[in-house]
Amino acid sequence: MKTHQAVPGSVAARTAPVVIVGAGPVGVTTAILLARRGVRSILLERHRDVYPLPRAVAMDDEVRRILQAIGIHDEFTAIARPANGLRLLDARHRVMAEFRRDDPQGHHGFPQTTLYDQPALERLLRNALARHPECELRAGVEVVAVEQDAEHDVEQDLERDVPGDRPGRVRVTLRDDTTGAVEHLGADAVLGCDGAGSLTRDAIGAGWEDLRFEETWTVLDVRTDLPVRTWEGVDQVCDPARAGTFMRIGEDRYRWEFRLRPGSEDLRELVAPWVDVPADGDGFEVIRQARYTFRARLADRWRRGRVFLLGDAAHLTPPFIGQGLCAGLRDAHNLSWKLARVLRQGADDRLLDTYQSERKPHARRMIRLAVATGWAMTGGQDKAAAVRRAALGAVCRIPALPSYVSASGLSPALVRGPLVHGRRTGRRLTGTLVPQPWVTADRGRVRLDEVLGDSFAVLSAEPPAPAVRAVAQALGARIVRLDVTDAVYDPTHAAHDETAACDATTVVVDDGTLAAWLRAARADAVLLRPDRVVMDTVPAGGGGFTGTFCWAPLLCTARRPVPAQQPNAPAAHPC
Repeated sequence: MKTHQAVPGSVAARTAPVVIVGAGPVGVTTAILLARRGVRSILLERHRDVYPLPRAVAMDDEVRRILQAIGIHDEFTAIARPANGLRLLDARHRVMAEFRRDDPQGHHGFPQTTLYDQPALERLLRNALARHPECELRAGVEVVAVEQDAEHDVEQDLERDVPGDRPGRVRVTLRDDTTGAVEHLGADAVLGCDGAGSLTRDAIGAGWEDLRFEETWTVLDVRTDLPVRTWEGVDQVCDPARAGTFMRIGEDRYRWEFRLRPGSEDLRELVAPWVDVPADGDGFEVIRQARYTFRARLADRWRRGRVFLLGDAAHLTPPFIGQGLCAGLRDAHNLSWKLARVLRQGADDRLLDTYQSERKPHARRMIRLAVATGWAMTGGQDKAAAVRRAALGAVCRIPALPSYVSASGLSPALVRGPLVHGRRTGRRLTGTLVPQPWVTADRGRVRLDEVLGDSFAVLSAEPPAPAVRAVAQALGARIVRLDVTDAVYDPTHAAHDETAACDATTVVVDDGTLAAWLRAARADAVLLRPDRVVMDTVPAGGGGFTGTFCWAPLLCTARRPVPAQQPNAPAAHPC
């Protein structure tokens, strides 16, 4: 990572492929994902160091795969704390329901729920950023304008020899907080990761869609060595008079959140159900106590030209299901590979349209789930609160519900589109993430993503047909074949496998998870995007993928042309 200091006065424009406004977790993660694909970026951040106070505290196993993708999952494990799940408590703190999410592996290869301290995560991200020379962090600067050249000729731009050195089509104006020097940066793309008060959002003319939730809560972060009554999971108190949340996020770190009500609040009274705090407060250190207004909002547009919104600039999620930062990291994972493919490989600019068309509906569903959870758990403040609270209690008594919720992931499938092709009948894999079990390959025992690599991949339970190999070649995809016959990995099996030898297929053995997953959907193989989302499938007994004509025009280039139609290929389905 390079660092740069502005000089006094007005500085002539520099150019970069990507300028990222905001170096919080979303901005830094995006920069690292781009760097791993060879794309240079400049990050602009007004704070000179990591913001020291806690904010986000929860992450699911799906999003932990993104930390794996940027190479910090082992370091994160050292600072994180797996949680047992969620308990719903009534006003007297009796357990109404318990939803356990304590599988140490989970569907995605990590604990289903993880609690952590955000400043510690940001330190890991900054350290990882420093290992990538493609990234330049500019701290202590304020972005004052983002302007796009509406007259820019995209076709002329694509004809230039070196995509990374093209004159910028977006101009960013920034001011050094210390010297007052004004500088201009030109970029092929600008990513607004600048939070709820985003200047970038204003620059593209985006407004907020209000999803009808607004409550003021107090958030209390504490360090204490006092005995705290905890089950090592999250408590949600379903009491409209005193709605609250409690969780342990570290060895001696705890988080409480309470909905505010009129009048003064006594801290010792608030936390009394969990910990007995002495009158002098000895041994109970309040790191932060702040008021927050939780809102549910969605930007009406996430892109204009080559300017994009990510994270809180694009959506605001109430904290009840711990998905605020998770949504921003999903934005980063979705957009980064698409932008890299356009900038580095000349893919069609329409590929970038799929960022909003995929992420916005997903974010909307997660926000609505958070709002529904908040209203159900807190009861709300209207006349129907008692009815909702009684209904919640009845639902929680359904015997199968806790185990179903615990086993199910919160994240819905992506909507169908050019990059999410699928049948309209039967179990649908497209738009979902491939499971990540531990597998054994020639590198030893590793998580599946380590074998799949950073680009496209084909995962197959059968020797790949010529049509499948043609798709892999067109996309530069790695072929990974499941060995469903051997209980133990045998390196000589891969070495003498004819398909593996001629097509550099990687053979892996797992615990049966992947074969069962494919079999349940009646699929022989899946085509995986760089973000591990299933893009297309080969039906059982079929010869090839059925959605090539949907995604190939966006992804294939002159260097990697659209694969030719193979004889006896399965019939194509509508996009």
